[in-house]
Amino acid sequence: MYAVIKTGGKQYRVAADDVLTVEKIEGEPGSKVEFAEVLMIGGDSPKLGNPLISGAKVVAELVEQTRGPKVIAFKKRRRKNSRRKHGHRQDLSKIRITSIVGA
Repeated sequence: MYAVIKTGGKQYRVAADDVLTVEKIEGEPGSKVEFAEVLMIGGDSPKLGNPLISGAKVVAELVEQTRGPKVIAFKKRRRKNSRRKHGHRQDLSKIRITSIVGA
């Protein structure tokens, strides 16, 4: 059985015991997180939401809080001695899916 959830403005296809990296979710490592925005539950008899499935949720465990790779934004205007260098690292959370509860 699998589900399609929405978190952090993105959609993820998840199954039990999957480990994935998503946008930062508040909480301590080891705590439980519930995703109520379930768009689809697949398997033998798939259920589609319109847009969400009411009563369905995905339960996950927060494994760790981490940061993504550094991204450099460098802008240069030629012949004007104008340069701008800006770095960014996104805050991420690593989660492990424990169960999918369908309605």
